[in-house]
Amino acid sequence: MKFSHIFILFSLGLTFSCTNKKSDPVTITTDSVKIRIQNLRTDISGLSTTSATIKTIHGDIIFRFYTKAAPHTSARIIELIQNKFYDGLIFHRSIPNFIIQTGLQVTPGATPIKFPPEFNKIQHIKGTVAMAHGLEKDSGDTQFYISLTTLQHLDGKYTVFGQVVEGLDVLPKLAKGDRILSITLNIKN
Repeated sequence: MKFSHIFILFSLGLTFSCTNKKSDPVTITTDSVKIRIQNLRTDISGLSTTSATIKTIHGDIIFRFYTKAAPHTSARIIELIQNKFYDGLIFHRSIPNFIIQTGLQVTPGATPIKFPPEFNKIQHIKGTVAMAHGLEKDSGDTQFYISLTTLQHLDGKYTVFGQVVEGLDVLPKLAKGDRILSITLNIKN
């Protein structure tokens, strides 16, 4: 399964554009139209109106993106969702009163993309969605976690890119090995 997901990453012809300069425009492609991620509508809290729905056997989890605080990370996750990367993956980490985590597990140094972090001031509260990384802060790529409670000790150390807005009651039901049935996007611009 690990090999097949690595193969998918390289064979999809992904539509993500990212540079290390945070001021550069980051785009996603939807219905053959390129959209600057920073131009996606957001509410007063900074969350986009664009959302992602994670379908599990325990119910749905809907989260929205912090596209202005973490544009490159948001674009990367949106790209992976659009390409069905997470469909069928498992939650490989589930620690009660801490986090649940999913994404491609790779050995150190084997991450297909060295992804620069976008640390921000958004706090880890219940339902926070953030990019996981290894010992190297730029080792994030496909793995993300969802906080099951407030985790102040993680603030500023991981890229927070989303917040669960529906399905908080589903989070504690998820266990290690539970599968993501699908993740779908509802892009509103």
